[in-house]
Amino acid sequence: MNPDDRKALKDRLLNQARAIDSARHAQATPIDRAVSTSEHYPLTETLVTTTDFRSLEGYRRIAMMRTLGDSLGITSPFFRCHQRRAGATSRLGDQDVINFANYDYLGLAGDRRVLDATHQAIEYYGTSVSASRIVAGERPFHGALERELAHCYQSDDALAFVSGHATNVSTIAMLVGTRDLIIHDSLIHNSVVVGASVSGATRMSFPHNDAQALDRLLFDHRDRFERVLVVIEGHYSMDGDTPDLARFVEVKRRHHCWLMVDEAHSLGVLGATGLGLHQHCRVAPGDVDIWMGTLSKSLASCGGYIAGCQALVDTLRYLAPGFLYSVGLAPQLAAPARRALQVLQEEPWRTARLTQNARRLLDGIQSLGLNTGSSEGHAIVPLILGSSARAAKLSHALLAAGINVQPILHPAVPERSARLRFFVSCEHQPDQIDQTLSALEGLINSD
Repeated sequence: MNPDDRKALKDRLLNQARAIDSARHAQATPIDRAVSTSEHYPLTETLVTTTDFRSLEGYRRIAMMRTLGDSLGITSPFFRCHQRRAGATSRLGDQDVINFANYDYLGLAGDRRVLDATHQAIEYYGTSVSASRIVAGERPFHGALERELAHCYQSDDALAFVSGHATNVSTIAMLVGTRDLIIHDSLIHNSVVVGASVSGATRMSFPHNDAQALDRLLFDHRDRFERVLVVIEGHYSMDGDTPDLARFVEVKRRHHCWLMVDEAHSLGVLGATGLGLHQHCRVAPGDVDIWMGTLSKSLASCGGYIAGCQALVDTLRYLAPGFLYSVGLAPQLAAPARRALQVLQEEPWRTARLTQNARRLLDGIQSLGLNTGSSEGHAIVPLILGSSARAAKLSHALLAAGINVQPILHPAVPERSARLRFFVSCEHQPDQIDQTLSALEGLINSD
């Protein structure tokens, strides 16, 4: 899209927004207008329109994105319906595609052993534990999963939640308060930001993966707070890079902080046998105070977990709202996660093949002279295009060529870093990756 076309589109979108606002004011009823001028109810027409959900800023952004898609002649890349299990391949509508749009990194969501464990758990325990575990009681599969998660981190105990997002929100809000500081990587997941907001603690961020900048911030601010929680990720889902864990451990020790690592995208992906960031960086897992992870990626299920010392886990077990007031993990979630965790450790070739596939894709995209940012080629490979329109158009064109990859658009990322984000699986075959690279080369050259 040339500059003149972009300006014309922007003007059209602004005019549409103004027209919507004008229409809302014109549609106000006489009663609305009477109420707005009453001395007892001094409302204005502007306030009346706030009851219209279309006035929400979020909805306006959605409407503008739809208009942009229509102007470019592309269908929405979001909420595409998969007609079967989405692994290295999938079926969207009546089209078979090579799939780079899911987190089943080790291909275990369709593994027969995982499926059998799921079926057996449902047959024996039903489909729900019906209430929170403190009310409805434990089931053997809860403790079994948590013991095996704890073993991965050589920790005292672990606790499984029904939501990965809620795991971070509830844990952070439980551990820190108004006298404390949360300081996190600038690219941290939304769940950490929300947890910090709920906690009431002061929140700061440091430049991505910059342990030296963190050290400076703590030197300047540590003595103002009672407790400080530092939060980083093991494998960043937008960029595919990793932190230098040893450096962050060193900094947190110097300033007497807690260090929390979000392993959502690193368990099963990093390390010689897939045990995550501590194995990848050769750091003793006990050097990290709080290990957090999800069950929905490599573990082929749904939910989240915290692993750490007994005092930490006991506090969360009895007091964390996201655990205490949420239903316990269902049999068909706990059983497959546990079995997938066992397979992960029994078959380290899955992590090795995942790395080979990701490197093949990363090297291939780079050989085309394209920007992959800071990706290290573990499982996540971004193709940074610098324009939301260009990213959306390329995703649409790739789908027509039988390749499903999602665009990440502004405001999820800055406009200049809009991208396609490839999630790689150990199930991808070399010829599927080569086919993807060939299609990408042809589309980029014709752009």
